[in-house]
Amino acid sequence: MPSFRIEGGHPLKGEVVPSGNKNTALPLMTASLMATGEVTLRNVPQIGDVATMRRLLESIGVGVESPDPSTLTLRPQGAQPGELDPDLCRRIRASILLAGPMLSRFGAIDLPPPGGDVIGRRRVDTHFLALEAFGAEAEHNDRQFHMKSKGRLRGADILLDEASVTATENAVMAAVRADGASVIRNAASEPHVQELCLFLRALGAQIEGIGSNTLLIEGVKELHGGDYTIGPDYLEVVSFIAAGAVTGGRVRIVNAGAKYLNMIRLVFSRLGVDWTEDGEDVVIESHNRIKITPDLGDFVPQITAQPWPAFPTDLVSLAIVVASQAEGSVLFHDWMYPSRMFFVDKLVSMGARIILCDPHRCIVEGPTQLIGEVLESPDIRAGMALVLAALAAKGTSVIHNIGQIERGYESIDEKLRQLGAKIERVPD
Repeated sequence: MPSFRIEGGHPLKGEVVPSGNKNTALPLMTASLMATGEVTLRNVPQIGDVATMRRLLESIGVGVESPDPSTLTLRPQGAQPGELDPDLCRRIRASILLAGPMLSRFGAIDLPPPGGDVIGRRRVDTHFLALEAFGAEAEHNDRQFHMKSKGRLRGADILLDEASVTATENAVMAAVRADGASVIRNAASEPHVQELCLFLRALGAQIEGIGSNTLLIEGVKELHGGDYTIGPDYLEVVSFIAAGAVTGGRVRIVNAGAKYLNMIRLVFSRLGVDWTEDGEDVVIESHNRIKITPDLGDFVPQITAQPWPAFPTDLVSLAIVVASQAEGSVLFHDWMYPSRMFFVDKLVSMGARIILCDPHRCIVEGPTQLIGEVLESPDIRAGMALVLAALAAKGTSVIHNIGQIERGYESIDEKLRQLGAKIERVPD
């Protein structure tokens, strides 16, 4: 697998266009299984997870074409309830998003265990509790999840035991063609959940309460084809904001979806990072120094990951790197995943002052001059955090296992070079 070689210390300058939201593209691809006609998805990111999902859909008979690199045309009419490739399912967490659509259309699914980032145990119970509420029967044996329903799924009033994004998406996809009305309470409301609901509504679904934690859905007998453009990936947008901040650069992110950044902006401002909005663009200006704002009484502030619309867990890794370059101290707390913060030892090896208190908390004191290091990407978000650290570091860093990063970021090295970063792809 190739690596990134990064020479740090160069301020990023210029403008960049973020790719479409990975976490929108994947559920939209699976939801297309339920349509009776052709579905066209635009602004689809060219990343590893999308390629894997495409192969999974093609393996059960969905016709998929790419009229251009960022467009997918899906023809689900010929799909059959075939066996899913365990190896492909292990590569991505989103393989579990086939459960709702396949139960809705075929009444059964044998799902190999989903994979994805290694950030600790990621329970799937909420998915199956929700789908059982719609009338499915589930069991787990032979390292597979076996689910089936007797006839059409039934509408239900369900309370999710956690505001899981993918469990909410599975529940929504099960409900839109179920017999009768459904209410999904404690639903996740992230931008990609909202986009899934808007997409399904464009195909004929009846969904109300989009953007809230209570979704009202009236089941319909069928969904027709349609054409949908995926919005910008706010996680990529914030990655470029963070890159501009730690390098002291000036970066304009074009069509950044600023409406989704309010809480993120509030948290980043506590780290000394702010930006201006110019229409749909976001502009971060160069700063000689960024400074953490203490809590009242000069107490060390705490940044805690929470379900949307609070600060998302996927941005904790990036925020830790930003904090390492800011004056002051801050405590990060991510209670969701027990291995999310284990990458900080790599930042410590670069010179960062970070104390890992326990699997869920760390204290960062900055600023420190990071030094180039040989590193390995453990997952998508930590991998991108290491890229940021390398951009801010003195000297040269090499990051191995970049396939993890490229599961979620399209042409990230090309985009950074466009901004003046000294980054090159090194063959294995």
